[in-house]
Amino acid sequence: MTESPLVQQEEADILRQAAAWKAEGRDVAIATVVSTWGSAPRPAGSQLVVDGAMNMIGSVSGGCVESAVVQEALDIMESGTPKLLEFGVSNSQAWDVGLACGGKIQVFVERLN
Repeated sequence: MTESPLVQQEEADILRQAAAWKAEGRDVAIATVVSTWGSAPRPAGSQLVVDGAMNMIGSVSGGCVESAVVQEALDIMESGTPKLLEFGVSNSQAWDVGLACGGKIQVFVERLN
């Protein structure tokens, strides 16, 4: 399946913003959806960029787990250690951070060097 020009433009804008923030001397982390299962809010390849002041561009979940990803990104900017995060819904997680849509996603978060 080929991405639409609009999706390609959105991805380019996200990466341009990440590069601009880094050029300004900001700490920056990039979160990328690396896999999905079932009903997932955003497809694999979707990205969220966060800077040290919690400015954001893009999305990895349409909002349902964004705050948890941002918190992890802040920790990763400090430690420099990338991390693979997994989000989904189970009975025990129903009130925790998760995907209300019933799917699962894996998000890789790394510091931009």
